[in-house]
Amino acid sequence: MTNPTPLAQLSAAGVSIWLDDLSRERINSGGLQDLIKNSNVVGVTTNPTIFAGALAKGEAYTEQVATLAAAGTNVTDAVFAITTDDVAAACDIFRPVYDSTNGQDGRVSIEVEPSLARDAAGTVAEAQQLWAKVNRPNAMIKIPATIEGLEAITSTIALGISVNVTLIFSLERHRQVINAYLAGLERAKAAGLDLSTIHSVASFFVSRVDSEINARLEAIGTPEALALKSKAGVANAQLAYQVYEQAFSSERALGLIRAGATKQRPLWASTGVKDASLPDTLYVTELVAPEVVNTMPEKTMQAAADHGVIPADSVTGSYAAANAILDALAAQGVSYDDVTRLLEEEGLSKFEVSWNELLDTVQTALTAASTSAAPTSSAL
Repeated sequence: MTNPTPLAQLSAAGVSIWLDDLSRERINSGGLQDLIKNSNVVGVTTNPTIFAGALAKGEAYTEQVATLAAAGTNVTDAVFAITTDDVAAACDIFRPVYDSTNGQDGRVSIEVEPSLARDAAGTVAEAQQLWAKVNRPNAMIKIPATIEGLEAITSTIALGISVNVTLIFSLERHRQVINAYLAGLERAKAAGLDLSTIHSVASFFVSRVDSEINARLEAIGTPEALALKSKAGVANAQLAYQVYEQAFSSERALGLIRAGATKQRPLWASTGVKDASLPDTLYVTELVAPEVVNTMPEKTMQAAADHGVIPADSVTGSYAAANAILDALAAQGVSYDDVTRLLEEEGLSKFEVSWNELLDTVQTALTAASTSAAPTSSAL
């Protein structure tokens, strides 16, 4: 009997492996199906950056772009059509996983337009439009965890729509996100909805925390400060898991679970290392725990598959040490609140830049398709 692969070990430890990438080429080529079959992949996350990259290369979108251009479709509607078609197709590929896991996995996430991050009503409206257009039970709508987003999360969950809450950096915001989810479930229950069909994950970002805090530690420059480099991201995520454990053992949560609800699982996002001196599997091997999702760029997934050493659990016994790291950072003058506030702002800004790049990419393609299709005039 062969030894299980590192990715199989990760799955056996309770970690759901989701791919942080999607493209029509990956869908059409069978590459996505192959990852399900051979790499224990059970879900996909997307964002504007991923779609912009997919659309900027290859010919997989040429036919649809030509059709949209011929119909005079504006760029916003074209992006909506293209991205929701990809997500629907990926949902179909993952449907057997969704069915076999009772809806826990087999999920494909699509994000609301980033400019709506401070607009709760606008976010809910677009979440409904995306959900209706994809029209698959295993879709998830990504909503940023801004203060305004909390209200949108509750309202969207209350409508029976599954939500991937993104851009969580702080433990306090994670608690607020869980509260927003539970509040949405309570409203859904009051409306008579089947709670078992409503799922959510809370995407807690990891490597970006290290990048920002490392820069501050380097500026301080003392041996004590430098000794703390690249420790905050993992510690913060480990404590996020403690928040999850505590919140979903409360009587409020347990009552909803008894009524059919599911827990809002932590999802580790931003798990590719940004410092080449770090182990390329750091944010995989140090964040192994039951009932979590790790959404990985393909490069990180390949590294884990090749040489990841997977522990049974690298989280639940770590809380005291993780708290000590955050305390030591505070003693060095690194403000946790300032770091997480800044990262949220930067994250929203990066998503807006990527969204605009996506619009530009699609507009260029639409214009090119219209130009090539235009009839040439001839002399009478």
